[in-house]
Amino acid sequence: MSATVQPQIETVAAPLETRSWSVGSRIAFRFCFLYFGLYCLLTQIFWGLLPIPGLNIDIRELGTYPPFRNIVIWTAEHVFRYSQPLVYSGSGSGDKVFDWVQVFCLLVVALLGTVIWSALDRRRGHYEQLYKWFRVFIRFAVAGQMFGYGIVKLVPLQMPFPFLTKLLERYGDFSPMGVLWFSVGASPAYEMFVGSAELLAGVLLIIPATTMLGALISLIDMSYVFALNMTYDVPVKLFAFHMILLALFLLVPERLRIARFCFQNCAIEAPVTSRLFTKERANRIAVVVQVVFGLMMLGTAAYGARQGWYQYGRGAPKSPFYGIWNVDEMSIDGVVRSPLITDYDRWRRVVFDFPQTMQFQRMDDSFAAFAVTFDPKQNTLALKKRTDPKWNGHLTVQRQDAGRMTLDGRLGQHAVRMQLSSMDRNKFLLVSRGFHWIQDYPFNR
Repeated sequence: MSATVQPQIETVAAPLETRSWSVGSRIAFRFCFLYFGLYCLLTQIFWGLLPIPGLNIDIRELGTYPPFRNIVIWTAEHVFRYSQPLVYSGSGSGDKVFDWVQVFCLLVVALLGTVIWSALDRRRGHYEQLYKWFRVFIRFAVAGQMFGYGIVKLVPLQMPFPFLTKLLERYGDFSPMGVLWFSVGASPAYEMFVGSAELLAGVLLIIPATTMLGALISLIDMSYVFALNMTYDVPVKLFAFHMILLALFLLVPERLRIARFCFQNCAIEAPVTSRLFTKERANRIAVVVQVVFGLMMLGTAAYGARQGWYQYGRGAPKSPFYGIWNVDEMSIDGVVRSPLITDYDRWRRVVFDFPQTMQFQRMDDSFAAFAVTFDPKQNTLALKKRTDPKWNGHLTVQRQDAGRMTLDGRLGQHAVRMQLSSMDRNKFLLVSRGFHWIQDYPFNR
């Protein structure tokens, strides 16, 4: 009986998939590679790509450091004839003159770089591998920002519940951004919902198989944010617009499948799996590495949010005299001042919100603030004006009961004494109204 010989099957690694690259596709990729790559590296996006909790090096905006800063300042002065000093950091705005000029510089560099690249690279090849790795970079760039902005809404931190002074301010005195910020902050559940949508987009983006869904949700989220920025004058318009562009960049390979699904009402083909390596084991490892790296980014964002919650969020320490206090009686240099709206020096209310600040409301409803240090042993308040370093004040606190207090001492060159009574915060309808499943009539005040 002859033995049956089994043929040996040799396992050959499947080649990396390629596609046809037209001249227009190659030129478009070169520009996107240069422009988006530079924008991500020189702005806050690069910070989101560093999953290192507690990193003390401030590299959130590399574009504000030399030599990049010098190029932008030179361009503003010599190209746009802008003669004012440029604010380039620390303002909290993403729509500074510096930011707009920086984007102009990046566009010029990307355009020139595309021309030079196209002239030097005349081969009719493709950039399949470079494109795949750059797509990974963009995925995590977008995911990092979705994690960062999503977690500070989910906690919630970005839009805080209206501070005590905000409860006293007239609605007409709010800026459009203030209206948006504190109306969203007044509904923490809504803010958390928006944050969870952004976090979901980030989680889906770090998983290669769910990139398209993550990019679609990111596009929807950022379009909504961009619309709010444009209509409420929020100075993050440039950044939100670029986030939309980055999400669209990720969706370009899926454009035909999305169009067929949305408009042709027909079955669509399965997506082509983008593999970074020829060997399947290497690709599986790459997927694990991407997910782990993404979770590290999420952990960094969560770590920062936890710190923020206890530093300036609702978990932060409150003033020992927390609350709004009506000034029932006030004397200056021994003379009792009547509560007249024409008396600029007479206080109407004193507000204690945070331990380091004390605010007062004048009779005309305007506000002023002091930096304050409380000495619990002496039961005294030391006051400073941020606008006048030489000015100082000193008040002794006497508590009659939980709802009454006396402040006695000096403010600058004047002796003052105030009788205060606490104002119940829950009397504000915005604080006490809450949520109701059943309403026979709308309660719209």
